[in-house]
Amino acid sequence: MTLSRVNSSAATLTKNRTEGSVHPGSGMCTTCVDGCIGMCEIGKSAYRGHEVIYPQPFGVITTAAEKDYPVDYSHFNIMGGVVGAEGIEADSDKAVFPAVDLEVRFGHDKGLKFRLPWIIPGIGSTNIAKNNWEGLAIGTALAGTGLTIGENVAGMDPEAVFKNGKVVDTVDLKRRVKLFQDHQRDGYGAIIVQANVEDTRLGVQEYAIRELGVEVVEMKWGQGAKNIGGEVKVKSLKKAQMLYERGYVVLPNPMDETVIKAFERGAFKEFERHSRVGMVSEEAFGQRVDELRSAGAKYIFLKTGAYRPLALARAIAYASKYGIDLLTVDGAGGGTGMSPWRMMNEWGVPPVELHSLCHQYAEQLDDKGLHVPAIAVAGGFSFEDHIFKGLALGAPYVKLVGMARSAIAAAMVGKTIGRAIEENKIPVYVERFGNTMDDIFVTASELRKELGNEEYEKLPAGAIGLYTYYERLAQGLRQLMAGVRKFKPEYITRNELASLTRECAEISGIPHVMDVDQKEVEEVLKVASVKRGAKSSGRRVAKTKKRGKRVARRA
Repeated sequence: MTLSRVNSSAATLTKNRTEGSVHPGSGMCTTCVDGCIGMCEIGKSAYRGHEVIYPQPFGVITTAAEKDYPVDYSHFNIMGGVVGAEGIEADSDKAVFPAVDLEVRFGHDKGLKFRLPWIIPGIGSTNIAKNNWEGLAIGTALAGTGLTIGENVAGMDPEAVFKNGKVVDTVDLKRRVKLFQDHQRDGYGAIIVQANVEDTRLGVQEYAIRELGVEVVEMKWGQGAKNIGGEVKVKSLKKAQMLYERGYVVLPNPMDETVIKAFERGAFKEFERHSRVGMVSEEAFGQRVDELRSAGAKYIFLKTGAYRPLALARAIAYASKYGIDLLTVDGAGGGTGMSPWRMMNEWGVPPVELHSLCHQYAEQLDDKGLHVPAIAVAGGFSFEDHIFKGLALGAPYVKLVGMARSAIAAAMVGKTIGRAIEENKIPVYVERFGNTMDDIFVTASELRKELGNEEYEKLPAGAIGLYTYYERLAQGLRQLMAGVRKFKPEYITRNELASLTRECAEISGIPHVMDVDQKEVEEVLKVASVKRGAKSSGRRVAKTKKRGKRVARRA
């Protein structure tokens, strides 16, 4: 069984010449011909080299792995029942799905409150995030959930001001924070500022707390797409040199005269900006937590990626010991920006395995009476059934599900539809619903009523797109939760799931569907057989008496 496509992909704009006949191991055409122009990844690498490492075209796409893992979240099914309800009175007139309450509260003081049990984890300095930030920030704020400003935003900002190696003013980071804050309603949701090695050196989180009123910050150990730092493409020589001077790894060296001349004559069109890998130690971790609390951070999160199990154990142990408010565990394969394509496909622990280990480790701490932080799981989630399964697999420790690519997709589609309306070029597929924002977006009337006409008219279409997508997820999740008779997220347990394969059951600890409820089933059938046996015995006695009477009369 081949799990990876190894020599052709839309992500690298490559394909095999003999698409129907490819060696499963190397990914090469079965017959590689002298004279081929090089459409496959090997061929393209022969003339564009390292450029083919990354998904293309940069800045207008998000990317995720094509690898088909042996076990994934589709290998679970949700188990419903017919008895009772939790979180509401077991009354058919009251236990209706719109009554499901999706609100979650977490943090050391339960002071963080989200209307919906999901969050957008770290999307930072890539163009795809920057160009859609209006929709992401405003839509998230209106929905009352969380949005994380990812790494390198301040460092990438040409208008940011630095003194003595520390940031003292920004344009982009300030804009991103303010867009969320200006549309936050009733204290629901949160804007989180994340930091990697470079951000920490530049004092980005201290600046965000001090100058922008940010209460929540996140330390970063990586993500599901890669085990190296963040990277982006830079089309400007001047900007590449600026980033080099700010301490980033920039390739090729934008200060080298030979490189400058090659760039100016068009030999290559983009520089690569890379971040450094972090060097984790418990001492440094604890020290950084103290620094952030001293700086005024009210809540501190930690995000870790699909590293080996030992790294996950460290993340959970350190989060427990130092009172972290939320730990995000991001499974392999995801990505929003320029993660190396082969790395995205071939490194790390896949989501089901990683999240199952996370539950095991959290349970071990819990059994010892130690603090277990709220946990968010991420890695390919996009719909309500995914959200439910993520919450259930990690129950009772998982409070949120992280989704980035799907949220960006919704914001991008909303933005595109808004632009089409303005240009009077609405595609037929969309035009069947109408030709105005109010006609096309099903939540428009609700938002107009809640916000008032003046505020509603200011909303970017991307924000309405994200809000509408979230509305769909919320209603779908309520239906699933009502089906399992759990009317608040806190009542969801691992018992709500069944594994569809024995391998999935072995990995996750979730029973195979043929083993679910086995003890309870035996008890129910035992009671039924006992009652039926008593009735049968009674009928036999009655029949015997009647027969005896008939015999006596004949005599």
